[in-house]
Amino acid sequence: MQITHLGHACLLIELAGQRVLVDPGAFSSFEDVTDLDAVVVTHHHPDHLHPEKAAALLAANPRARVLMEAQTATTVTDAGYADRVEVLSPGSTLGLGDGGLQLTAVGEQHATIHPYVERVGNTGVVLRVEGGPSLYHPGDALDGEPGEVDLLCVPVSAPWGKVAEAIAFVRRIAPRRGIIPIHDGLLNDTGRGMYVQHIGTFGAEGGVEVHDLRDAGATSF
Repeated sequence: MQITHLGHACLLIELAGQRVLVDPGAFSSFEDVTDLDAVVVTHHHPDHLHPEKAAALLAANPRARVLMEAQTATTVTDAGYADRVEVLSPGSTLGLGDGGLQLTAVGEQHATIHPYVERVGNTGVVLRVEGGPSLYHPGDALDGEPGEVDLLCVPVSAPWGKVAEAIAFVRRIAPRRGIIPIHDGLLNDTGRGMYVQHIGTFGAEGGVEVHDLRDAGATSF
């Protein structure tokens, strides 16, 4: 598995001969990404799906499957790629390519931001292949049940989150090979470092391994 953090919540995951891009949002840089096999959108907030940038991305990747959370799919009915969209149904698993890559949809709702903002749909994804590492990208929710995973993507900072909840999330899921910080586009370097340190230090007894992929390029696991 190779993972490239393209900013905020956007990851390029290369596994079992497949190239999968998750959450092409406004705070991320994916304009030059090509040869994709799938594009996954966990929910419709603009930091996870930027309509204009996504349209250009999908035009440049005409064979990519477009997999979206159910409510998000209804928001792109007028987009040029609407006829390509497949809905992610929570609990369902689909195969990607011929190398045995399985994508499982996890969860249905976005975390509560505050009482004055309506909750929206949110469906995270687990990528698994027999004999290889597994990864869970939760989108914007910490209550999903992905089962055992090797790598856990952890939202570091958001209007809906606090570090205590992120730590509890990591402890509950207990990833076997550590965490990947994501959802960090609202933070300056100092604040981001503080959040990541807290999550890494307290995410397990004795700490949890942090794979910080920011500006690291493609990283192998």
